[in-house]
Amino acid sequence: MSEIIDKVANTVEGSNKNRDITILTLSTCMWCKKCKAWLKDRDVHYKYVDVDKIDFEDKSKILEYLRETYQSRISYPFMICDDEFVVGYNPNKYEELMKA
Repeated sequence: MSEIIDKVANTVEGSNKNRDITILTLSTCMWCKKCKAWLKDRDVHYKYVDVDKIDFEDKSKILEYLRETYQSRISYPFMICDDEFVVGYNPNKYEELMKA
């Protein structure tokens, strides 16, 4: 995981620590809030970054890292789960990742 993400990420404690999960979100995004609620309801330990609340330079580095690493469009929430990722709010895919 990029050092820059680790530097600015917040941690949400949970008893379900079987996967390394980081989500990139916007603080005002309804889908991002649903993603956080989905994780909370399942007591998942995760990190998150509200990219609209960090400085522009860090945000630029994070977006560059995501594009280079995952070669995907960037949309929020952007969940990174171990080596896999999910773009957008998709609880069915989240469930699949949790079971893997």
